[in-house]
Amino acid sequence: MTKIAIVGGGPEEHIPSLHEYNEDEVIWIGADHGAISLIRQGIRPTFAVGDFDSITDDEMDQIVNQSEKVEEHPVEKDETDLEIALKKALHYEPQELYLFGVTGGRLDHELSNLQLLYPLDEQQIRGIIIDKSNWVELKRPGTYEVLHNQKYPYLSFIPFTPVIKGLTLSSFYYPLEDATVKWGSTLCISNKLISEKGTFSFHEGILLLVKSRDVKGE
Repeated sequence: MTKIAIVGGGPEEHIPSLHEYNEDEVIWIGADHGAISLIRQGIRPTFAVGDFDSITDDEMDQIVNQSEKVEEHPVEKDETDLEIALKKALHYEPQELYLFGVTGGRLDHELSNLQLLYPLDEQQIRGIIIDKSNWVELKRPGTYEVLHNQKYPYLSFIPFTPVIKGLTLSSFYYPLEDATVKWGSTLCISNKLISEKGTFSFHEGILLLVKSRDVKGE
């Protein structure tokens, strides 16, 4: 199974340790300053792409010397550096795509990056956004099993479409049965499992599954 990980140019303090995701078959793509974030964690980018307008001359030398391939694009363009990285990733027809360095900066960028999960899902690609305190996926109607993870103990279910119908949570601290959840509702925020695994299901709408934790003193 082809896995690709893209590191965007978001604040480095929000990027987790990438080595736990650095399996042999993973292709790493650094989007603009994301290439430097990879290099600083000791990971060689397979591709470094973007206009590199946020990069110093010294950092550019590092990118050129330590990346397998560098693709520089004009500053004035219709696509963001992250979109360029996504297009590169899609050439490999991945089944899973990890996105790091796409949260914690400008709110407009963060919101648009979250929406990128939708076109990935339409192409049957499991898109996952990860930072130090969050793991975000988009889910369509169905039944899903979720395992307890001490790293991300809180589980939230946020409507991506105006309405989610039939949401049922089993083995959760706050269980639900056939609930309707609409935009603006906080009903499904900060839940927890009461056993090693639980299930959730729904029959209409699209939601964001957000696994999270409190980050203190980091």
